[in-house]
Amino acid sequence: MERTELENLGEFGLIKRLSKHIKNSNPTTVLGIGDDAAVIDAGDYYTLITTDMLMEGVHFDLSYAPLKHLGYKCAISNFSDIYAMNGKPTHMVVSIGLSNRFSLEAIEELYAGIISAAEVYGVDIVGGDTVSSKSGLVVNIAAYGKVDKDKVVYRSGAKDKDLLVVSGDLGGAYMGLQILEREKAVFESTPGVQPDLEGHDYILERQLKPEARKDVVEILAQLGVKPTSMIDISDGLASEVLHLCDSSAVGAHLYEEKIPIDPTVVSAATDFNLDPTICALNGGEDYELLFTIAQSDYEKLKGNPHFTFIGHIEEGSSPTLVARDGTAHELKAQGWDAFLEKKKGDSETDSQV
Repeated sequence: MERTELENLGEFGLIKRLSKHIKNSNPTTVLGIGDDAAVIDAGDYYTLITTDMLMEGVHFDLSYAPLKHLGYKCAISNFSDIYAMNGKPTHMVVSIGLSNRFSLEAIEELYAGIISAAEVYGVDIVGGDTVSSKSGLVVNIAAYGKVDKDKVVYRSGAKDKDLLVVSGDLGGAYMGLQILEREKAVFESTPGVQPDLEGHDYILERQLKPEARKDVVEILAQLGVKPTSMIDISDGLASEVLHLCDSSAVGAHLYEEKIPIDPTVVSAATDFNLDPTICALNGGEDYELLFTIAQSDYEKLKGNPHFTFIGHIEEGSSPTLVARDGTAHELKAQGWDAFLEKKKGDSETDSQV
């Protein structure tokens, strides 16, 4: 039998190959694989289900990621998927794999971060599992949420001339990772040297202790705006725009000059001789929300400091990045892929993709 290497497929290619064999037979399954969360009919509302698994040495490095922060981040990465469906997370189960190199106190620290996130976002921890691991620490969280049936938002609803909108700013998590990796390399080459992290508080927090955009869902509801499509930005802006376009069978024009990038990200990127736009497009782990709205809702969001209009949907075209000089380029994703060699911590992946 011919052997196909996973790196030739990539993670999303693998998921597509595996999911084509799955046939749902339960009538309550509204949507299975293909979005930020699965959608189950619970009668008066929809139940949302998502899960993420994070592995030491692949998704995080304990030489610079505090266990409490790691626990917090593992939880909010799941909550972000629920918010991307315009829902509210309500419950989660936590499973961990660990070796005997971890003490009780260390695992309690990890759980303290998970519990803190649960309290901040109003989510109950209702179960889980613990197993022995020979490959470092493994954390898997499954989150459950709910959404009114008429409020659920999928990736597949973008329409021609809809406006592309993003919350917050992008590239901070990626640059925070670059700072941490640099200081780790310095320490390893010169043991005893203290890390130089001064002035990087914002981007370090974006990497080590990000937040899910619960407020975005609440603001949109208050303004009477229901996005036509939505996705969370875990793998980089470019990747998420491509996901929306693929799911909705449309193209898009994304404008470089409109992409929101914090000045601290620009400064750090310059120090590393990196293009800030590339960091925002491909960095990942920002956990902002990317969504589309009908043009008729433009005035409701215009001028809101939480949102930036970055482009529009164009039916019958390919996803395109319009550079600052006005030239158009095919939009490509170079974010994190689980089966290609990347730096650890580059980005999470959405389990339901």
